[in-house]
Amino acid sequence: MQKNMGMLDRTIRTLAAVVVGVLYFTGAISGTVALVLGAIAVVFLVTSLVSWCPLYIPFRWSTRGKGGA
Repeated sequence: MQKNMGMLDRTIRTLAAVVVGVLYFTGAISGTVALVLGAIAVVFLVTSLVSWCPLYIPFRWSTRGKGGA
């Protein structure tokens, strides 16, 4: 599994997941919306931790840059 996510991509995904978590725990979102956003937030966190997004593969996308940083 070759990494295909850069630092900015990972940071944005992590921040988005944190925002969803805060919204949930403060009661700003609930019900089906909370479940859907929560599932997306979990996917964002996992992909950020492993620096790999499976949706990028069919499109041959990478946000890592040419240096592979």
